[in-house]
Amino acid sequence: MKKDYKLWEPIKRSVHNVRPRVFFAEREIWSSYLGENIGYEQDGKGASFLRPLLILRKFNNEVCWAVPLTNSLKEGHYYFNFKLREQRSRAIISQVRPVDAKRFKYKIGTISKDEFENLKMKVRQLIA
Repeated sequence: MKKDYKLWEPIKRSVHNVRPRVFFAEREIWSSYLGENIGYEQDGKGASFLRPLLILRKFNNEVCWAVPLTNSLKEGHYYFNFKLREQRSRAIISQVRPVDAKRFKYKIGTISKDEFENLKMKVRQLIA
């Protein structure tokens, strides 16, 4: 599929130059400006190129490790299924990435402590 980066570019410029960073914490899920990415990297969706991200590790008030989420049914070593507000969601752990807090638009929710610990264990297994 061919991608048109011209649509993402003005949003990216605004996110970088204008948006303030928000306060965030580990375990939180944020709707985030992910943009139009290359190859099989997860893209944002819709006109604003948004995708939910789960905060895996907060490094400081500006940067964290986050994992993109999907509602698509996915199974296997590279996915982690969990429940958020009576809905099933999937973390795409093969796509863990550093993210600047300027990308966060609004908070969606928070994953349970137990499921977060299970997710971290699965991420460790993937990178070890």
